Amino acid sequence: MIEERFLLAKERIEEIREETGVEMRTLPMPDAFRDYFNRMAEFVLLTVDAYRYVETGRLYLAPLEELRERNYRLYEDILPENYDKSYGNPAYSVSRLGEDYGRLFSFLCAELRSMIPLAHEKDQEGMAIRMELFVEIYGSFVCQLSETGEIPDIAAVRETVYWFVSDYTRDAFRGRLNAMLNPGEDFVLRILRHSDLDGPEYLYYFGEYITENEIKTWEHLRKQTQDTIKLMADTYTEGYRIGFLVGNKDISKKKTVNIRYSLGFERMIKAAVENFDRMGLKPTIYRAAASLLNGKGLVRNGYYGAVPNRQYDYDHKDDVGLFLDRRLVNVRMEAWQEAYEELKEEASVFGGPAVVEVFGEEPENFQQKREAVQLNKAQRQLLVEYTAAAGQLQNRYIKGEERSFTIIAFPTPQIGEDYPEIFDEVIRINTLDYSLYQTIQQRIIDTLDGGKYVLVKGMGDNRTNLRIMLHALKDPSRQTNFENCVADVNIPVGEVFTSPLLAGTEGTLHVTRVFLNGLEYRDLCLTFADGRIVRYDCGNFEDPEKNRKLIQDNLLFHHDTLPMGEFAIGTNTTAYVAGRKYGIEDKFPILIAEKTGPHFAVGDTCYSHAEDVAVFNPDGKEIIARDNECSIRRKSEPDQAYFHCHTDITIPFDELGEISVVTHEEEVIPIIEEGRFVLAGCGELNKPLKEYSCIKD
Repeated sequence: MIEERFLLAKERIEEIREETGVEMRTLPMPDAFRDYFNRMAEFVLLTVDAYRYVETGRLYLAPLEELRERNYRLYEDILPENYDKSYGNPAYSVSRLGEDYGRLFSFLCAELRSMIPLAHEKDQEGMAIRMELFVEIYGSFVCQLSETGEIPDIAAVRETVYWFVSDYTRDAFRGRLNAMLNPGEDFVLRILRHSDLDGPEYLYYFGEYITENEIKTWEHLRKQTQDTIKLMADTYTEGYRIGFLVGNKDISKKKTVNIRYSLGFERMIKAAVENFDRMGLKPTIYRAAASLLNGKGLVRNGYYGAVPNRQYDYDHKDDVGLFLDRRLVNVRMEAWQEAYEELKEEASVFGGPAVVEVFGEEPENFQQKREAVQLNKAQRQLLVEYTAAAGQLQNRYIKGEERSFTIIAFPTPQIGEDYPEIFDEVIRINTLDYSLYQTIQQRIIDTLDGGKYVLVKGMGDNRTNLRIMLHALKDPSRQTNFENCVADVNIPVGEVFTSPLLAGTEGTLHVTRVFLNGLEYRDLCLTFADGRIVRYDCGNFEDPEKNRKLIQDNLLFHHDTLPMGEFAIGTNTTAYVAGRKYGIEDKFPILIAEKTGPHFAVGDTCYSHAEDVAVFNPDGKEIIARDNECSIRRKSEPDQAYFHCHTDITIPFDELGEISVVTHEEEVIPIIEEGRFVLAGCGELNKPLKEYSCIKD
């Protein structure tokens, strides 16, 4: 039946291409709509050709240049050099089709583009349902134009698309969850295990956009010794294993691990799969979402290739606003409930994600387009409610107190001509002597544990002035506020962190420039009262309202406010110096950036959904600061306890004037002054800073 539907839709779309061609003027359709349907029909048939190319096996026999050319054709429409004339660009689509149809048809263009990965995975049904949607919408135009000479009412066409989204949500959610929880000889593992990784051709088997960046990444790893590949994989997988130990969680109960990475790292990932096998963990590796049906967003979550156009991703990040209402939220929640219930046994043995992040892209200032879909106030509230409810549901089946994770990061060639040196330096940073840091960090923790609150102040252009309240220790001989974080879940080594008390935590957090979730913020300023954000601003735009909207949408994630979920002191001065030496600090992922100075997370605490699990430092003391005044409400008002976000904001050492702890007797004990550690026993952390100063001088 699927084959028949697929072929019928294909035949009709071939007719649409002919009917809307340049030579065909018999249908009284406005030229802009004729052009839209013709170009979309051409694209859909291009993906059908890709499907046949994979199905017949020609993909796996083709020479590199043929693979490169075919890959480019699939993505060329939305590449930056072509984007001004692409219907995937809502600004162009609106200029051609009008505001209502322009937005809706730009979304439809984006949804049809999700057929590229479906073709490579030979998902005929996924392709068929999108082809049928396109045929149905075109048919409504033909019918209405034939009867009245007018195009259909936008409400009727939007309803068609709405029901497509609603009707196929269950299948999409079930498929997404199954891909995360069910191990097997899946799409990626077949490529890893059965392809020749000595040539770059295999990169095109995934159906992702491939550029010189992915090719050069593959080439660089191919040049590495097996010992280096093993070191990278071992650091990654050991971090995952140790995360369970440090978190006092039993890894023996788990059977699966979800690997997420960027294409080009297959040699390392293959070695990591073997490591996980020896731990008794079977990997799942799913693709970053390409469709609104399974949660496509600005941040890629899964495995992925090159990003063809980041502005395109940004333009479509709120497309759900075309349809989002209470009914759709209910459909989504029912879909998750059904999927989790069906897969509850698999969920119970899921260990959590193991993530390989990459960095190196030039930061991009996104255009805020009025033509792009915007969420209204009611939809933002619905999204907050949905995110909270979905998070609670997930935690019932994949219990936070039993799961863990790990994250490691490596640079890609986009970082510049020093890429080989930077890559080696990052390997060194990722494998620093954790025992040295553990000892120094314990001295910092012992000092902090004698305090009532911590003072953090900026210097120079940095206007930070914060008071961070600490939990009271009932038994200091057995209890501590701060976790001594070495290289486990968050690689590399280098921070001590706590969940501060909200009451009394107040002041201004300011950074002159910071990159968060792929977005640049200039002069970001957050004001806290009783640990919650009460004012926020930045200097990205001249219009203050645009600045506030940028922060509310992408940092507060549509919440009216967020608490300070974490306060930490980063100690990895080696990473800080590497960033300055190579001029790449603006490209560091938060994973490394958070270790290069004090940082503050807005949102949930680091112990979200695992607050009741006793966690101990290497010295045997229990970390008691696992809750704050928000998370503790999980026992009485679970829907008010979590925000399902956690964004770290780091102050670099050269903007840091002071970190001091104030004791209950009001004694002030400095830990850092003017960007240098001044606490006794921490001098080793200043050595990289001094060496870098000598090099600069």
